[in-house]
Amino acid sequence: MTDTRPSFYPVLQYRDAPAAMAWLEKAFGFRTVACHKNPDGSIAHAEMRFGNGMVMLGSVQDEGPFAFRTPREAGAITQSSYVAADDIDALYDRARAAGAEVVMGIRDTDYGSRDFSVRDPEGHLWSFGSYRPDFG
Repeated sequence: MTDTRPSFYPVLQYRDAPAAMAWLEKAFGFRTVACHKNPDGSIAHAEMRFGNGMVMLGSVQDEGPFAFRTPREAGAITQSSYVAADDIDALYDRARAAGAEVVMGIRDTDYGSRDFSVRDPEGHLWSFGSYRPDFG
């Protein structure tokens, strides 16, 4: 039997991970499927689903081997996430209504995708589109 679960999981860190999780639910429709908190209320590990994909996230740690900075804190974007979705126009409207910073407005590409890119409140770059790579 072939395992159909995704084998690649983006991991993002947020200064205010609980607020980020609420925003991702509101803006994009992500659904929290796991959330483990530290004693101080910060997020040790959380998992959020969108379609058959998932992102893992947690609260920024200021020290240690996983001392991340948010894009806003770092003053740069070092990665982005692309999410394939069905109703791109409705998702774009939903993201804008939630206050997403539009980086690239909705557009049709020459490779057949309808897509857009936005930043979340802590500066992470999210791109959504109808293009789905072929795993053939």
